Amino acid sequence: MSKPVSVADAPFVETELARPAVEVERIDSGPQAGGWRLRSPIPLGSYPDNLVLCLRRWAKEAPDRLFLAERDAEGAWRRITYGETARLADNIAGALIELGCTPDRPIAILSDNSINFGLLHLAAMTIGVPTMPVSPAYSLMSADHAKLKTVIAHHDPSVIFVDDAAPFERALAALDLSRAHLVTGLPHDGAACLEDWKARSAGPEVDARLAEVGPDTVAKILLTSGSTGQPKGVITTQRMLCANQAMTAFSWPFMERRPPVLVDWLPWNHTFGGSFCFNTMLYFGGALYIDEGRPAPGRFEATLRNLAEISPTLYLNVPRGYDLLVPALEADESLRDSLFADLEMLFFAAAALPQNLRDRLEALSVAARGARLPITSSLGSTETAPAATYMTWDSDVWGNVGVPLPGVEVKLAPNGDKLELRLKGPSITPGYYGEPELSAKAFDAEGYFGIGDACRFLDEDDPVKGLLFDGRVAENFKLMSGTWVHAGTLRLAAISAAAPVLMDCVITGHDRAEVGLIAFLNPAGCRALCPDLAADAPLAELAVRAEIRDCIATGLAAHNRDNPASSTRIARVIIATEPPAIDASEITDKGYINQRAVLTHRAETVERLYEGGDDKIIEIL
Repeated sequence: MSKPVSVADAPFVETELARPAVEVERIDSGPQAGGWRLRSPIPLGSYPDNLVLCLRRWAKEAPDRLFLAERDAEGAWRRITYGETARLADNIAGALIELGCTPDRPIAILSDNSINFGLLHLAAMTIGVPTMPVSPAYSLMSADHAKLKTVIAHHDPSVIFVDDAAPFERALAALDLSRAHLVTGLPHDGAACLEDWKARSAGPEVDARLAEVGPDTVAKILLTSGSTGQPKGVITTQRMLCANQAMTAFSWPFMERRPPVLVDWLPWNHTFGGSFCFNTMLYFGGALYIDEGRPAPGRFEATLRNLAEISPTLYLNVPRGYDLLVPALEADESLRDSLFADLEMLFFAAAALPQNLRDRLEALSVAARGARLPITSSLGSTETAPAATYMTWDSDVWGNVGVPLPGVEVKLAPNGDKLELRLKGPSITPGYYGEPELSAKAFDAEGYFGIGDACRFLDEDDPVKGLLFDGRVAENFKLMSGTWVHAGTLRLAAISAAAPVLMDCVITGHDRAEVGLIAFLNPAGCRALCPDLAADAPLAELAVRAEIRDCIATGLAAHNRDNPASSTRIARVIIATEPPAIDASEITDKGYINQRAVLTHRAETVERLYEGGDDKIIEIL
């Protein structure tokens, strides 16, 4: 019997990935002296004028190849090919033309990811009308629908689409629909039905409209999370989306060797799911299995079922998703083997991946394949469509986001004690929909977009080793002593130190003597320590369990011994017994906690944390 391969000794799976290359220029004078400019020495490859040309290409070259699949009401996979997708999208486009849809008024899509969502989006792009995907949480989880009403009023859509009107009745009743046509996937009184539009035949006017769609045509309007106010509509052009896919082709050359397969839950109203995952499958002629699951209690089981049935060739997720997935893979060898069977790469974005999760993913890869899969990442935002940097090589250093992609120019501009990341290139937004003043403020005097993130060199003498994410500029703060606290870095360290019981946390201490923590518990991780806990045990019950509190206290005490400085030492923790609130912008659809919004919404909690006397407060020795 052969001896199992250790993770440290295991080879890497031979996946074709781009090697890093970067040119660096020091800024020696002017207001940004001490900063840097970085660019790739490799020119960006050519790309089509619009994404619909990719659909037309695959419909012609591989009409019977699977494009989209989703579960039907009975749980079976409903599949649609590239040929069917192109035909149905054209038919729907013809109906949109008859309805009078024009580029100056978007089509609002309120529902979750679905084949119908994809068809409507492609149909709108075919005739140059932008779609505006809206988080379903604004309709289904909001108590007052305030954000939904503001978004609809500001962007004035010509069409509002929901797949099934029944769950959206309260939200639709809260809206003024006098200027918009309601369209549904299932028949509904007073609404046009998408099924009727699919059954019609497209006329020559569809191709005539497509001929007018160019690189500057607005493909969609993506809404920011609204963490600092109401959501902003990010103008997303065809050039941005197509250029970013050309960048993907450079960084992941293996994608052109065989059609990729993706099982994915990431919401299409966000840039990761909608601008990256969906478009990557479309660009490379891949198959996208729509995962109806979510990294949340009661929803994640669907993800596990899908991954047990479908083996993807690449897997993309946010750290919160991996946080739930890794324990399930460790507990179920058949699930692990199904996920890793055909994988060429693991990818994470939207937040940094804690080191303990990375280590466990590598161990799972070795157990399943006898080799380590590349674990890659990038950095970007909604405004960058989304990737701006790439990290495709093995890096054991937490937070390495790589180097600029071809076509992207990076400027690291001094901002306090940080270097703020600013970006320029064909994948950068021209601004915000209907917000000319806000758009102008987003760019500096040289035309670089300010992303709000900070980065630093892993090795200033060897820039090709990559940039390290150095937190959000706006999240950092000073203690009473004047010492800067780097909240993003410290947050990740705290989650790793207290593994597996923290889902996320928020760093506190602005103008105070010491750093504190608002902790959001991970029910799955807590049950691993307390197997007697009920699956639906409330957070208040978890917060007082000695095993969970001891895990946090012990883990953070170890962190403090290694990080004794006032800016890195965590003195106390309060465990939140109410989950993050969507109406307060405390959390996004991807499960990412917004530091600023939590601190604003939970100001009284912060006060209690520093006053003490609460049985949910843990003072760390």
